[in-house]
Amino acid sequence: MAAAMVPVVIAVIVGYGLVKGTPVFDLFLEGAKEGLVTSARILPALVGLVAAVGMFRVSGGLDILSWAMQPLGKLVGLPKEVLPLALMRPISGSGAMALFHDLLMEHGADSLIGRVSSVMMGSTETTFYTIAVYYGAAGIKNTRHSVPAALAGDVTGFLMSALMVRLLF
Repeated sequence: MAAAMVPVVIAVIVGYGLVKGTPVFDLFLEGAKEGLVTSARILPALVGLVAAVGMFRVSGGLDILSWAMQPLGKLVGLPKEVLPLALMRPISGSGAMALFHDLLMEHGADSLIGRVSSVMMGSTETTFYTIAVYYGAAGIKNTRHSVPAALAGDVTGFLMSALMVRLLF
């Protein structure tokens, strides 16, 4: 039943367009063309972001920053093992997912570290990636208050993930 939903929804949309006399295929091609143009426009920002994340991880910058953040992490109750994840999550979803996978493989999903990292992954966003994609697609150059507000939300997610796991488990 669930597998049939997508084809049914597509058929209903196309059928509605045909009943209304809308050139469905022409509009589809126009939308696909706009999608390609948007992809080409945001590609440089994405390539730059991926390259920067790769250089940050390979250079040891993530390890150094994680080490420097350990006292603050201890103060707010974040296990030191999840600090690299907290630093990577706002920057790169794939980088954060790799770190998350490593944490689960090493510590297990039911450990404190596994639970905190799981809640952290679910309650935070890849802020810089999202801003690069959406603002790039919309042609917005000045992010103004978006980055500080989004990072404040991420920090709240990091802190609350540790607090809630400790309170509930």
